[in-house]
Amino acid sequence: MADKDLSVRGKLLEAGELSGGYHPEMERIHRANAQRLREIILEIGYPTIPKVGEKASEAAWLIIQHAIGEPEFMKECCIMMEESGGDINPANKAYLYDRIQVFQSKPQKYGTQLTAERAIYPVENKDNLNEERKKVHLPALSKEEISNIPEPEEIPEIDSKDAGYVVWRKKVGWI
Repeated sequence: MADKDLSVRGKLLEAGELSGGYHPEMERIHRANAQRLREIILEIGYPTIPKVGEKASEAAWLIIQHAIGEPEFMKECCIMMEESGGDINPANKAYLYDRIQVFQSKPQKYGTQLTAERAIYPVENKDNLNEERKKVHLPALSKEEISNIPEPEEIPEIDSKDAGYVVWRKKVGWI
């Protein structure tokens, strides 16, 4: 499932069809993968490394990370990942947590998500950002990188730059 996701993504990217909104083909893949992963989770619980191995656990995370049209599924999986303790890649928890925060127009904790301009999206606390990143095995950011992160008060301005994105987030239930 993850390989197909990445293959279609690569094909659409190469064709220049990935920008300008959520591509319908990509959305179909994401929804189908999320549905299949739901079935797996019902059967075995969250796919942790001890249960399914590192490669399959990483694939499950990718599927969750890309299930952007299904906010409740992503949030439920984030809780399951938190409950899994050390049985999953801690960086994956950080990426998913931050992604959910950004889709909800909230500051992120680990600084993993970028704005459309490729700047780090606002964070909860710049002063302890590298401490939080260290806890989940992410590399430290430089003082310059951290100083360039917009403040949380700038989120409405950042988010309003793409009206279609705001409409889509409302439609699927992020905001």
